[in-house]
Amino acid sequence: MTDLLTPVTERIDAEFDASVERLKELLRIPSISTDPAYRDRTKEAAEWCAGVLTDIGLDASVRSTTGHPMVVAHDPGPGPDAPHLLYYAHYDVQPPDPLELWEHDPFDPIIADSPHGGRIVARGACDDKGQMMTFLEAFRHWRAVHGTLPVRVTVLLEGEEESGSPSLEPFLEAHRSELAADVAVVTDTGMWNIDTPAITYMLRGLVYTDVTLHGPTHDLHSGMYGGAVVNPLNALARILGGLHDDAGVVQIPGFYDDVRELSADERERWRNLGFDEAAFLASAGLEVGMGEQGRSTLERTWCRPSCDVNGMWGGYTGEGAKTVIASEAHAKISCRLVADQDPQAISAGLVRFLEDRTPPGCRWTFEPHGCNSAIRVPTDSPFLEAARDGLRRTFGTNAELIGCGGSIPVVGSFQSLLGFDSLLVGFGLDDDRVHSPNEKFELRCYQMGIRAQAAMLESFASVKSPVGS
Repeated sequence: MTDLLTPVTERIDAEFDASVERLKELLRIPSISTDPAYRDRTKEAAEWCAGVLTDIGLDASVRSTTGHPMVVAHDPGPGPDAPHLLYYAHYDVQPPDPLELWEHDPFDPIIADSPHGGRIVARGACDDKGQMMTFLEAFRHWRAVHGTLPVRVTVLLEGEEESGSPSLEPFLEAHRSELAADVAVVTDTGMWNIDTPAITYMLRGLVYTDVTLHGPTHDLHSGMYGGAVVNPLNALARILGGLHDDAGVVQIPGFYDDVRELSADERERWRNLGFDEAAFLASAGLEVGMGEQGRSTLERTWCRPSCDVNGMWGGYTGEGAKTVIASEAHAKISCRLVADQDPQAISAGLVRFLEDRTPPGCRWTFEPHGCNSAIRVPTDSPFLEAARDGLRRTFGTNAELIGCGGSIPVVGSFQSLLGFDSLLVGFGLDDDRVHSPNEKFELRCYQMGIRAQAAMLESFASVKSPVGS
């Protein structure tokens, strides 16, 4: 059997410094999608990505949307009978604020010391520019060695992931045929640890709502009215305090109706992961965990739903004292959902919970900010097995199947609109400070990620492609 991978891996290692420099180029572009002031720079990042894909040898173009552009590229591979993979990533980044907590300019990447042999530090280093570059660089080196990729490839790069993806689903609907594939590869997740790769097979969904409790028609003097009228802030605090009982169980009606329990196999596999709960808590400056009683930390964050108040305000919040009873109180509430929960039903249940506790003389207004379903990816897919094979050959150890407490809405969009599942294979670490100052990506993770993407390409080529993809 011809060894196709070794010369590609040798080239990846020999030219890794150039791969780092290309990543630095992309990191210097402040593609902050949520801030209109960076609209042109975000477009610049899209054009940079399309230029790199063209340079690699793919047919790439920048596609306009009502927001930031998409980048789409194609490689026909060895022919129409080869498996077809859709690779997704996003080129936009979070704002770098607070700037004073960065140790250097967030858009001037540096190589810093690391216990693992160096790290690149910049906004977007891990989320998602560094991760995206793992498969772009794998494509580059595979094509340089062999002239063509071993599978058919479509690339979709988004510029609005960090600002709610308003253009994504309309774009998917308008380009269903062009984006058809057997499976998607999403590189926006993490490894189990620096030496152990992972495939994420469950993601929590999200319901997010702003709520306002309205009381008096205007702010009142607390000396004249205190103790005689409803105080919306007091009332809201009391109501939100009832979202959980003393055992940490969420009290929203029907919240757990569709939640499935872990299988015995999953429970045993998670138990054997060797999760370090103390280190997990220490990373947040804590010593004691909290949540639904009788559940492990991994269960609480991977396969059990949760409800949190993300912000609460009203009345006077400036310096000094102002004795006022506010006319209204505000809160932001999010629910993380698990497989089979209906986001619309959970959203309706939250509204019902609040309205059932409306104080006399008060009323509510609600501003929803999206409902995304949780995702559970089948673990018996031949493409998942191929991915595990490529990861095993790269790292020398089996890839763990893990959950993730966060949400990646595009995975659900691929399922519902394009009709195929995703492989969530990423190379980030828990301490990469994603969305925080001094975000980083270990150079070892970057290099091994490129090597793993190349190995997975070879493994994917052996999977029989369904007819019509």
